[in-house]
Amino acid sequence: MWWFQEGLCVLPVALVIWTSATFIFAYITAVLLRHVDPLVPYISDTGTVAPERCVFGLMLNVSAFLGVATMYVRYKQLQALVDVDDTRLNRLNRVGLVLGCGSSFGMCVVANFQKTTLFSMHLVGAVLTFGVGALYVFIQTLLSFLMQPHVHSKAVFWTRLSIGGWTLASIISMFVSSVIMYSSLPGVEVNKKLHWTPGEPGFTPHIISTISEWSLALSFVSFFLTYIRDFKKINLRAEAQLQSNHLYDSHHHRPVSSRGPTETSPLLAGSI
Repeated sequence: MWWFQEGLCVLPVALVIWTSATFIFAYITAVLLRHVDPLVPYISDTGTVAPERCVFGLMLNVSAFLGVATMYVRYKQLQALVDVDDTRLNRLNRVGLVLGCGSSFGMCVVANFQKTTLFSMHLVGAVLTFGVGALYVFIQTLLSFLMQPHVHSKAVFWTRLSIGGWTLASIISMFVSSVIMYSSLPGVEVNKKLHWTPGEPGFTPHIISTISEWSLALSFVSFFLTYIRDFKKINLRAEAQLQSNHLYDSHHHRPVSSRGPTETSPLLAGSI
């Protein structure tokens, strides 16, 4: 058995690889087609112009789905590990799942509302993705702290805390530099500006802002890498529980064998 076949660690692995491939593919395509400058454009800028925006949107939607699946498995894992009577940990676990789903929904908004066409919705998606996503990172870090040393090791906690600090620093840097950039370019539609010239007003804060955004995205990817070892120790299975022995809308009685509900066919039974 390969290491990524152990438990459900294939989920965070797929999330990290697919999301990284989304950013890299969109960047390479946008640069080759000269839709953006090679020097650290915004991630959203690499998915603004066709044809890369089509693939960027599709791949980012898949990343959002993988994100929800990964966060749900994480939720179920902690739910199984935490004592039922520990209301604080169970509440934090539920809050983490809600925040994680909100962040994934924000990724869908970012993917489908380009900044050059509907900037307000794109901004809402970015706040959900990065802002709510950062809260998810902090909640999971707090859970790791509260569950050590019996469930989580101190090394895992400190690793996640370091990534959380990296995430926070990137958010602050991106916010401050973006404010300076927009104030340096009054009357300019910065959201539609895809090409920048070194030395022009707002260029330096623009570069700092884009580097901070890439750093923020990388911090999220790195955080999910810490799930790989944990996910090796969990499996989920679906169990069907029938509420009735038939699929009719009205009352219909059909005897059920001792082994449970079965499916019969007149043709297979030899009837005409």
